[in-house]
Amino acid sequence: MSEKTVKDGKAKSKEPNPLVKIYLLAYNFGQVIGWSYLLLQIIGHYLSINKTTSLWDTVQWTVIIFQNAALIEVVNVALGFVKSNLALTFFQVMSRVMVVVGVLIATPTGPASPGLPLCLLAWTITEIIRYLFYALNLINAVPDILVWCRYTFFIALYPIGITGELLCIWWAQSYVAETKLWSMELPNALNFTKPMGFPLVLKSFQF
Repeated sequence: MSEKTVKDGKAKSKEPNPLVKIYLLAYNFGQVIGWSYLLLQIIGHYLSINKTTSLWDTVQWTVIIFQNAALIEVVNVALGFVKSNLALTFFQVMSRVMVVVGVLIATPTGPASPGLPLCLLAWTITEIIRYLFYALNLINAVPDILVWCRYTFFIALYPIGITGELLCIWWAQSYVAETKLWSMELPNALNFTKPMGFPLVLKSFQF
């Protein structure tokens, strides 16, 4: 058996199942469409002369749907459809989901932050490039310009996105502190401060 035949056999073995491939293509192209629509919503919001809604009111459902849909990536890795580190994928996805669910949805002050347009812009451009790269890579049709964008744009987009997320969290913390959101103070119904019955139980078992 020639070396070329062995390499071709290994390459074919790494190819995903045709049905899995179709599923991954649909998922990745769906995410490209969703994040592209979000980019159009952001642009439309800032080009609108008579704004009747805030940026978050304009984009919230698109962000909620497509950012939370990223949880499917964790499932894809867990099922072996995508070769990646499961723990790393989980934490990368959850870092964004927690900002959306725990900050932007849960508080009125988080979406009012000047960091919102920063993180949304960084997320949107990053995800359009990333999902398009994944989709085209499945059919071996990734253009050089897309490879360059994927491994270059993050240099600027990563700090912009992190800054935006931190600003949203900072704006949300005043509301969280005031309402005790995500807090469980003591004492509460799930605990007790003085275990009065415990010494009596011990005493009853003394010999």
